[in-house]
Amino acid sequence: MVFWIASAFGLVGAYLLGSTPTGYLAGKLLKGIDIREHGSKSIGATNVLRTLGAGPASVVLLVDVLKGAAAVLFALWFYPWLYRVWGDARPAGPDLQTLLPWAVCLAGLAALLGHARSIWLNFAGGKSVAAGLGILLAMSWPVGLGAAAVFGVAVAALRIVSLGSMLAASTAIILICSLEQPLPYRLLVIAGGVYVIVRHRANIQRMLAGTEPRLGRSSNS
Repeated sequence: MVFWIASAFGLVGAYLLGSTPTGYLAGKLLKGIDIREHGSKSIGATNVLRTLGAGPASVVLLVDVLKGAAAVLFALWFYPWLYRVWGDARPAGPDLQTLLPWAVCLAGLAALLGHARSIWLNFAGGKSVAAGLGILLAMSWPVGLGAAAVFGVAVAALRIVSLGSMLAASTAIILICSLEQPLPYRLLVIAGGVYVIVRHRANIQRMLAGTEPRLGRSSNS
């Protein structure tokens, strides 16, 4: 029982890492504003760029990536430690090699959920793109780098961040299914990628209507 209670606390820790509302805090600390009342109303780095400038946006992007990576790295450290310390209290079940990929999967999901449904923002939040990239880089760096490269090329060429995010999510799904990866990792990336795309449904509607803002242009949509 102690083992599983400690495991649950580990997932809560991953959720709280993801819940840190970096963009919201940047608005409050730098300009005393609620960034959700400006620009696209998002707490993500793109809206921070439009509202606060390139410097704060870069910091928000970096921190959001790091908190996603930290959730996975925490799981990769925490559960082996838990096995060593509480191994005798663990009920009979799968060994560490079998359990660890599932623990990483759950920690990644908890971090994504935290970013999208932050406890500090009344369970509202961002679209989980940057946090998802951090999870990918920590979990399977070739998949993370591939998704990041597609995002960078798409944004540089088209200047539409939302499209780059959806293309990166799609690329991650293709890569994780193409490479030799544990089943839990594949399930996490597929679920996370689909979630990111669904979160951009309003952006898809604006792209179809030709009204989706591009980088370098201000927008209140």
